[in-house]
Parts: sequence; structure tokens; C-alpha cells
Amino acid sequence: MTDTSAPYAIVRVGGKQYKVAKGDSIVVDRVAAAEGAHIDLVPLAVRDESGEMRAGKAAHAKVKAIVVEHLLGDKIDVFTYKPKSTFKKSHGHRSRLTRLDIDAIDIASQKEKKSGS
Repeated sequence: MTDTSAPYAIVRVGGKQYKVAKGDSIVVDRVAAAEGAHIDLVPLAVRDESGEMRAGKAAHAKVKAIVVEHLLGDKIDVFTYKPKSTFKKSHGHRSRLTRLDIDAIDIASQKEKKSGS
């Protein structure tokens, strides 16, 4: 669980949104990256140390994550039948998932970006 006073970000991964802070571990749909790879996530909104929540800061923020492992979700069994006949069909499904560790949330203001260039 994230600390409410710590900075956090809302990121989009695989069409879903997650609230993350530094040190968090999240399980998302399979990401096309090797285990141990460093990836950048797309921030939608960020909250800084002062408690200000702004979506505009997300354009200058970077959320970095490490791919810890690829795993399979729980098995889902699906059984279909039609009454008054002998039609029965059974199949299953396991979601392909990836565990990510949030390495850093870098919040850079627009002034810092301009002066750094």
C-alpha cells in the first residue's frame, strides 16, 4: 500500500491504470520486455511531495520500472452445456502476466526542463 504523504503517480500499462509509488510492486498484463529490463511507464497524473495533484505535471514526469518476472494467472475453467441434449464443452484460460517493481518517480518541473536545455 502506498504512503499518502509520499509522491505517487497514476500510470497506464496495457490499457489499464494503476496508482504507484516508489518501491511498489504491481502485476500487469504481459509486457514485451525481458526479465530484468528497465522500462518507462506512461504517467497520466503525478502527486509531488507538497501534495499537489496535477495532470499537467505528468508530461514532464518519468516513472521507471524493472521487469521482475513473467508469470501465469490462476486457471479459469469454463464449462458450457445445452439442456436436453448431449452438448457439453469445457475449456480453460490462464492470463499471461508480468510483475513490475517501481524503481523511481522523477518529477521535473517545466522550469527545470527549460533551464537544463
